[in-house]
Amino acid sequence: MKYEKAQNILPEDIIKLIQQYIDGGYLYIPRKSDSKKAWGENSGIKNSLKERNKEIFIRYSKGVSVEELTEQFYLTEYSIRRIIRKEKQAI
Repeated sequence: MKYEKAQNILPEDIIKLIQQYIDGGYLYIPRKSDSKKAWGENSGIKNSLKERNKEIFIRYSKGVSVEELTEQFYLTEYSIRRIIRKEKQAI
């Protein structure tokens, strides 16, 4: 999120109207609902996690133990088992 100075982008009459409600404070203006992005779309982390989870499942399918996967991916045993369960359901 980037801050913009209101006087640089809004007409003066709109600024005066907003000042009646919040004078000198910060105001968050949300995106329009049709331009919202899902979590992780901008950074690419969502796709990275999908790939990681597929890799965990592939290794598990090839016989790598849950304990080894916890060490390789720095995740808890519970997280590894949850990922494996979700990947099995996706098939």
